[in-house]
Amino acid sequence: MHIVMIANDTNFAWNLRREVLEQFVSMGHSVVLVAHILEFKDNFEKIGVKVIDVNNDRHGKNPFFDIKLFLKYKTILKSEKPDIVFTNNIKPNVYAGLACRMLNIKYVVNVTGLGTPVENPGKLQKLTVFLYKLGIAKVSTIFFQNKENREFFVSHEMIPDNAKVVLLPGSGVNVESHPLLPWPEGPVHFLFAARIFKEKGIDYFLSAAEKFASENIIFDVCGPCDDPKYQEILKNNKFVVYHGLQMDLLPFYSKCSCLVNPSYYPEGMNNVILEAAACGRPVITSDRAGCREVAEDGVTGFVVPIKDGQAVIDAVGKFLAMTADEHKKMGLAGRAKIEKEFDRQFVVKYYLEEIA
Repeated sequence: MHIVMIANDTNFAWNLRREVLEQFVSMGHSVVLVAHILEFKDNFEKIGVKVIDVNNDRHGKNPFFDIKLFLKYKTILKSEKPDIVFTNNIKPNVYAGLACRMLNIKYVVNVTGLGTPVENPGKLQKLTVFLYKLGIAKVSTIFFQNKENREFFVSHEMIPDNAKVVLLPGSGVNVESHPLLPWPEGPVHFLFAARIFKEKGIDYFLSAAEKFASENIIFDVCGPCDDPKYQEILKNNKFVVYHGLQMDLLPFYSKCSCLVNPSYYPEGMNNVILEAAACGRPVITSDRAGCREVAEDGVTGFVVPIKDGQAVIDAVGKFLAMTADEHKKMGLAGRAKIEKEFDRQFVVKYYLEEIA
């Protein structure tokens, strides 16, 4: 078969869809990735995946740009003539989906999160829902990463009658490249790792750092500042250590004692939580879709109410009051949950069923 996958960018595809694409290639299929090239182009080509660069301006709201994006997707698909297309992220789902519909190509969409334009009521939500309906009107299968996203599509009558609906364990996590790590010695490290903007809960992490940071309690922050104001805030904050964008988080998982991710952003499934738990690290996270599924309150970490900074501080304090053995027990419980429910091979299996 000739298979095309479309995503926002090559970083997303390499980190979260590599195993799927590798499996397609190993089965003898020809595979093309359409995405904005950031990193990993050579890596994809080494495993036999052709990459076509398309910048979809993921955060942009310019309708003229989006019309050009739709036409670009349509031109590529008309040229490639794929047997099946797999799309990810909002703009590829909508505009590449619409192109597949018009070209009568079988396609499968993966709803990797609603995003604020879809989740928050208002004119922009109405427009986005309308566009989504157009894009997935002839879809073969819809992959959802959490039940809340699926219920949103159901309640807004967005799912076509003949579409198959599948609930995935997020993007899963590669348990081999994210192994159970030895428990760290020395100071307690709390880690925040995410794209940095308000809805990811960075302010709550900073408040906890201000209360507890010391020579023996370190608060590390990794990630690009999607909101530029945080570049200056983090640079001048004496309670945290800001490491910027990190392509490899394993060294930070290795030395951290607990991941703190109090996000209230419309997640599909939070991949950093999956990775940290796979490495045997307890997690403090928020009670919202895409986060709560991975954590068990009091077992693998703590689940706090969304948008509750004091609850985050209380959870950090509760963690600090525990013994090292209790920390390790939480980490091992998290690893066991990942192996049982969130191994990426489960996700690969669902993709393979679509080309059987």
